[in-house]
Amino acid sequence: MFGIENFFTFLITGILLNLTPGSDTMYVLGRSMSQGKQAGVYSALGIALGCFVHIFLAAFGLSIIIQKSQIAFDIIKYLGAAYLVYLGIKMLLTKHKSGFEISDTGQKTDLKKILISGAITNIFNPKVALFFIAFLPQFVQKGYDNPTLTFLILGCTFNLTGTIWNTILAVFSSVMTTNIKNNYYIKTWLDRFVGIVFIVLGIKLALEKNR
Repeated sequence: MFGIENFFTFLITGILLNLTPGSDTMYVLGRSMSQGKQAGVYSALGIALGCFVHIFLAAFGLSIIIQKSQIAFDIIKYLGAAYLVYLGIKMLLTKHKSGFEISDTGQKTDLKKILISGAITNIFNPKVALFFIAFLPQFVQKGYDNPTLTFLILGCTFNLTGTIWNTILAVFSSVMTTNIKNNYYIKTWLDRFVGIVFIVLGIKLALEKNR
């Protein structure tokens, strides 16, 4: 439907990635702990706005590539599969020697500025752009007439699950932060599990025959 392949796999992988503590997680928790729950929620919404920029750029950019050259798109898809394997290996090999350091922004609560700051933080993170370019094409059916719609649905789905998780973190920040800061094994094992998922997914996509 809508030119999407393996939507369930996409959904589960996206949720697992969102649950893995990263820079967005630490940013939301930092805001929540230093400036309150409302600031954390606004920072989560700001990150979501930033993600929309990456989603639209990936959707329209990759759609143009498909229209111009299927070969070029296939190259991007295989490079994306290799990138997923690389991410997986990196997650497996990363060792955490201590608890998380959650930054304290130390700023007055200006919700509009917090919203904008969250968006800018995400927009100018090149890893987010690279991830969308590598991740989304893996789930697009070849030959679908409107690939832009497919990319937008996939991107918005990923953004929605991430925003829900970040909002939950903001609301329950005191409990979440204590658990995450005091038990770095949470991130270690999440990284390892998601790493294995990425490696398997990347290999599967690389070996998958063209339809």
